Amino acid sequence: MCIGVPMKILSCDELVAVCRNDEENRDETVDLSLIGTQKAGDWVLVFMGAAREVIEPDLLESVLQARKAMFAALNGGDVDAYFADLVGREPELPDFLKNK
Repeated sequence: MCIGVPMKILSCDELVAVCRNDEENRDETVDLSLIGTQKAGDWVLVFMGAAREVIEPDLLESVLQARKAMFAALNGGDVDAYFADLVGREPELPDFLKNK
């Protein structure tokens, strides 16, 4: 299984960027061929050295929280703090399943 890593672009030269992985405090050279040239400060989701998509600012915090929850679960920790909006409520069915 491959898990995408959210990374912030530090600098970009055409289709190659230097990106920062804040979780591991490391920089990595990333191929941007699949998403095109980006600007410094943009966030991208990286799989095996290649950026696969740009992470929009409104989605970034959700992606970072989900990864923190995954690491907490792998270490036997509590994940509720990372999904506060889901704790204490039942999942809601999509409309097409409500009448079945």
